[in-house]
Amino acid sequence: MPSLREFLLSKGYCRSRLFPTVTNHLEMKAKINGVEGSFILDTGASSSCIDFSHADLFGLLQEDSEVLAAGAGATGMETKLSRNNSLKIQKWQYKKLDIVLFDMSHVNTALIAHNAAPVHGILGADVLNAGKGIIDYQYNCLYLK
Repeated sequence: MPSLREFLLSKGYCRSRLFPTVTNHLEMKAKINGVEGSFILDTGASSSCIDFSHADLFGLLQEDSEVLAAGAGATGMETKLSRNNSLKIQKWQYKKLDIVLFDMSHVNTALIAHNAAPVHGILGADVLNAGKGIIDYQYNCLYLK
């Protein structure tokens, strides 16, 4: 019987490592528009997000958004939207990622307070859905197809 890894790789999935942080988040590296960054993988986030302060770094074109963001510890935050960005995680690519930009300082402040490194953003359920994502918690891996 093949392992989960062997089975998923045989079905055309790409494997990417996840790195547990001291806060029990799963962190990963990904490239947005060709620029590498650090991201938390958050199955509870409906949309992928990047902090306003990193918009230029990732070459994000912004448009106004009437949507207010809400997350753990914060609500009613103003947002901007950046459409049709490229995302690359290891060998897997997605070329139509919409990214919500908002002030993530509360997230990074909490990470730093627990001696964890700050992140550029969050990869959410939109990425998991686009890539038919499967998380292997035993081996801290994400599979995308």
